Amino acid sequence: MGGAFLAAAVLARLGSRIGLPTIPLFILAGILLGPHTPGIVLVSDPHDMEMLSALGLVLLLFYLGLEFHLDDLKAGGRRMALAGGTYLALNVGAGLGFGFALGWGTSEALVLAGVLGISSSAIVTKVLVDTGRLGSPEAKPILGIIVVEDVFLALYLAALQPVLSGADSLGAAVLDGGKAFGFLLLLALVARFGTRVVGRLFAVEDDELLVISFLGAAVFVAGVSEWFGVADAIGAFMVGLMLGSTASGERIRKLVHPLRDAFGAMFFFAFGLSIDPGDLPVVVWPVLAAVAVTLGMNVLAGVGAARVYGFGARGASVISSTLLARGEFALILATMAAGAGLDARLSPFIAGYVLVLAVLGPVVAGWVPGLFAPAAPTRSHPLGAAPPDPRLSR
Repeated sequence: MGGAFLAAAVLARLGSRIGLPTIPLFILAGILLGPHTPGIVLVSDPHDMEMLSALGLVLLLFYLGLEFHLDDLKAGGRRMALAGGTYLALNVGAGLGFGFALGWGTSEALVLAGVLGISSSAIVTKVLVDTGRLGSPEAKPILGIIVVEDVFLALYLAALQPVLSGADSLGAAVLDGGKAFGFLLLLALVARFGTRVVGRLFAVEDDELLVISFLGAAVFVAGVSEWFGVADAIGAFMVGLMLGSTASGERIRKLVHPLRDAFGAMFFFAFGLSIDPGDLPVVVWPVLAAVAVTLGMNVLAGVGAARVYGFGARGASVISSTLLARGEFALILATMAAGAGLDARLSPFIAGYVLVLAVLGPVVAGWVPGLFAPAAPTRSHPLGAAPPDPRLSR
């Protein structure tokens, strides 16, 4: 574990000198020091890092929830749903069509619809933090699309599980979906109406007790969410959403920073451990074709979201490039597909596709918006929407 932290730190420091983002470097450290490449092997079994990786994902999404205020949801719910729905329709639809075009099978096409359709919440969050865009006007639609994706993800997994497991009952699928939706609704109600009570529970002066309290709450709710068929990430996000609006919210944001950065690095390192470069040549052409499809759909979705929020070309480029990366959800689908005995080419395809976009996404996100004048003003919404929330300037 110590070697993993040090390797990630050394590569990230070297990369920062030439302007490379940290995410692909953390992934590269995992590939080079994992069991699938020659040389030094720090971690022979990727599952040894599984709990650290899960904690990294939980903390990344918990921090995202802290930054995403309830007022943003109340004020921009319609636009958020429209932008997120457009993004999913374009990308999931293209992924399903691409899956059928490959001819690997119907179940495989359903898996590929999710792989190509949903962004990596962890990478998107890290890109927003690294590029200093959490306070930008474009952060609202980006975070809104992530929220819509996570809700869709919970329902999609619930519907896909019985298909892959060969369940012969539609009732089982409906029951799983209803259980997931019910738990999401409960979390949303607590976030909407229980903020005052939650704030009292976390109103402690001692930093040590506050860290233990919010960390326990985030991890516990993430675990319960997974039990109900909801992604652990969205459970952590909802806890962050609740706590961000309390009197302790600003202190929690400061205290969670080092935890988020340390365990977030381990998430991407563990991601690299799971990739076997030797499997990639077999699926190189389908991977490149899928990347091209995703690039095209992301541009269209970015333009659509920018119009919904009244942004110009620079806003569209920020949205589309930031949401480009694919990651943890695709790997979950790869594991499910392997367990269901689907086409053997599916797992290496997903690994190669995710690797390319996990590296390309942060690089493009840092480079593309610079093509436009940095000072280019963001147009106001044509329907007269309110100006950006001044709290986002922090």
